[in-house]
Amino acid sequence: MTEVRPTAATSASLWERDAEIAALTQAVDALRADRSSPGTVLVLRGEAGLGKTALLAEARRIAERAGCTVWAARGGETLRSVPFNVVRQLLQPALVPMLPDEAREYLGDRYDIVGPALGIADPGARQADPQGVCDGLVSAVRRLAGQEYPLVLLLDDVHWADQETLRWLAAFVERLDDVPVLVVVARRPGEVSGESARHLETVAAAARPLAALSALTPEATAGLTRATLGEHADAPFCREVWAVTGGNPYDTVELLAKVRDSELEPVEAQAGELRALNRAARGGGLVSRLENLGVDATRFAWAAAILGTGITVDMVARLATMGRDDAVRCAELLRDARILTEPDPAAGPAGTGELEFVHPLIASAVYHSIPDALRRAMHGIAAQIVTDLGLGAAAASRHLIQVHPDDDQEVVEQLREAAREHLAVGAPDAARRCLERALEEPPLPETHARVLFELGCATLLTAPATTIAHLRTALTLPGLDEQARIDAVFRLSQALLHNDQLDEAVRTVETEAARLPDGPARLRLQAVQYMWQGIHAGEAAAPDRSARLAELAATCTGRDNAERALLILRGFDAMTHGENAEEVVALCDRALVNGRLAPGLGWTDTEWGLELLMMLASTYAYTDRLDRAEALFTDALRAYQTAGWSGGHLALAHAYLGLGHRRRGRLREAEAALRESLRLAERVGRGLPLYWSATCNLVDTLLARGHVDEAWSIAEQYGFAPPYPSTIVLPDPRSVRGRLLLAVGRTEDGIGELEAAEKAATARGHHNPVMVPWAVDLARALAVADPARAARLASEARRQAERFGTDTAIGESLRCAAALETGQRAVRLAAQAVTYLEASPCQYEHAAARVEYGIAARSAAELERGLDLARSCGADGLAERAEAALGMAGAAL
Repeated sequence: MTEVRPTAATSASLWERDAEIAALTQAVDALRADRSSPGTVLVLRGEAGLGKTALLAEARRIAERAGCTVWAARGGETLRSVPFNVVRQLLQPALVPMLPDEAREYLGDRYDIVGPALGIADPGARQADPQGVCDGLVSAVRRLAGQEYPLVLLLDDVHWADQETLRWLAAFVERLDDVPVLVVVARRPGEVSGESARHLETVAAAARPLAALSALTPEATAGLTRATLGEHADAPFCREVWAVTGGNPYDTVELLAKVRDSELEPVEAQAGELRALNRAARGGGLVSRLENLGVDATRFAWAAAILGTGITVDMVARLATMGRDDAVRCAELLRDARILTEPDPAAGPAGTGELEFVHPLIASAVYHSIPDALRRAMHGIAAQIVTDLGLGAAAASRHLIQVHPDDDQEVVEQLREAAREHLAVGAPDAARRCLERALEEPPLPETHARVLFELGCATLLTAPATTIAHLRTALTLPGLDEQARIDAVFRLSQALLHNDQLDEAVRTVETEAARLPDGPARLRLQAVQYMWQGIHAGEAAAPDRSARLAELAATCTGRDNAERALLILRGFDAMTHGENAEEVVALCDRALVNGRLAPGLGWTDTEWGLELLMMLASTYAYTDRLDRAEALFTDALRAYQTAGWSGGHLALAHAYLGLGHRRRGRLREAEAALRESLRLAERVGRGLPLYWSATCNLVDTLLARGHVDEAWSIAEQYGFAPPYPSTIVLPDPRSVRGRLLLAVGRTEDGIGELEAAEKAATARGHHNPVMVPWAVDLARALAVADPARAARLASEARRQAERFGTDTAIGESLRCAAALETGQRAVRLAAQAVTYLEASPCQYEHAAARVEYGIAARSAAELERGLDLARSCGADGLAERAEAALGMAGAAL
């Protein structure tokens, strides 16, 4: 038990906290001892009143005495709707005093991304990516931790932290292996659910184990009672104090203060009075105590509870509509009554406030004691005060969402503006809350559809099913002009796509397009329809779909983005069907402007979405125009990183950059890009098309490198197996999985998977032998068991390759044909394969052809060249094969 000391009554929450104080001291000492050590997370968990805040204050004292920099922040029950509230508290004291140039230098290249979220920079014109902002905050705080070493971060009441802060905190604590920082978090158990609970579970998993805080023992309660009331407090009285309070330190201190104020003798004969005093110290008793201070003091306390943070006498006076002198008097009364107090610097930041509630329990009790109608009205006044002070619609919105709906169009417009501000800083959940509240007002009929449209756009990435409902309703109402209606239909089709309702997405745009007359709007929707049909893996090819697309694209000159989109879609369709590659490339080139993407078709432009550009770049990748494909993939990566988009967009950019490296034969670079893509995709969610792209390409790359066991491990870990997604994945996942099964010795299963790939490709009309390479792998697998069928497959693959016409396609078909032959015919075919693949930009395939030719011709020189190529590609398995063949060739020669 902590020893009694002169200030024991004021530090009651530290009684019997020796283990926790020791853990805090040890963590601070470890932080200071080794700058290269990993960061540490401690979680102080306990019910209300058990002393979490006091322990954080003690942590501050320990850290500051040790020479550490300490930043602190606290969540608030009424502030959970304020995005980035807690992380702003944490960082703003260090950042706000700086000039913009100083802050930019301090935060580094993440300033433009995190500055708006932290409230120290104006947001950009484009909607911020929430994941990008989160990653930017993680990166910025990691950088600051290095600059401010030794740094201690204290976060109190994180169960009341805003969603955006919790997302950052969860991501930050997972990346402390090389960050010397101590993070101490205090929270109540329970209190949160859903996404917030998952974030807190992540924090707990990263933390050093600490037992949950427990109540004081009877012995500690007795010591605290005697330290407060005098040594003459007898044992029965002390036991009753413990029985009444349950050993809760906060309740104990409050009860003992009431005992002292009432001049009650601490003896057994008076112990029966304790329960009545305890009721007066909390809950309804606290409210009665507040009311006994008078109407003005009650109004002052209510106004302070409405504000929640930044409580100043002047602000409260305005909200409570009282003169300043009366407000000063009320503040003094409430301080004397231990309801409000001046902020304790040792307990954390007070922000811009002069006052704070003595305990969060008191703040909650006061807030919930305000009559409902009056509470809503006071929030309305608070919103007006915030607006008058020029703090912006977003700052006022936490009050506006609490106001009773009253058909007030000014409120609707303020909430719409607040939603735009929230989206601009990367807080779509806050934007959603504002727009949902705006609908309750409700908006005027001519505005209703616009609000629904804005709400649908705000929830597109986070709640596709909700988006679908909002946008469908918006499209049934008047108020959307033609451009807005087209945008709404496009957004609706995107939401249906993300919700795995691709058939419905196609029907939606097809129906709307049929309603429109010929012109740019109709052409845009027709292009969107063909785009969704083009990436639908499950759709059997409609007999006339490609013909209709070709006919429509033939009229396009590329004069606007709708025509450019149709040219890209026609090129992609022709590529998947294995039509002449030169003609395919010509179609795609016509969609560019001076060899570059047209304005409005950039990677971060939202009118068309990224799918169209991925189709363009993929078409170049599979027609041997890898320079153009890689330029597009690199531009995508740069654009998303610059814009701070680090969610699904960045995951796809890394996946397709990995595809470009894989096609080029840079297997090490491909593996690195694809692992990063998979890491990002994991955060977005399994099962999505982008997740499949990352996994499929990584398995394909590991197989090319000869890392078969690792490829199998990845496939098992990430569920790379049927059922496959409803959208196209490049390369064909069935073909890749079939090759994987063959590589691990499951020949029968591999053949079955490749035959399934054949069936799916035939149904879709996908005859590009490079994009869907099932035929060459199946032919090799059947070479012994069914040589006749293997020969037919190889012959058909060669015919398709020559129709397509790229060096890679023809070279690969010749490699397959050579593998099925023996003697001089095998040598001649292998030599022809080398000739084609030497002219191809795909260096891994060239290396494989060299090695196979060297083996067939027993040529040490060809094997040496193949070995050098294999090593430069990072194809370890192929290099080993070449080395083994060289040894045998040397012995034979």
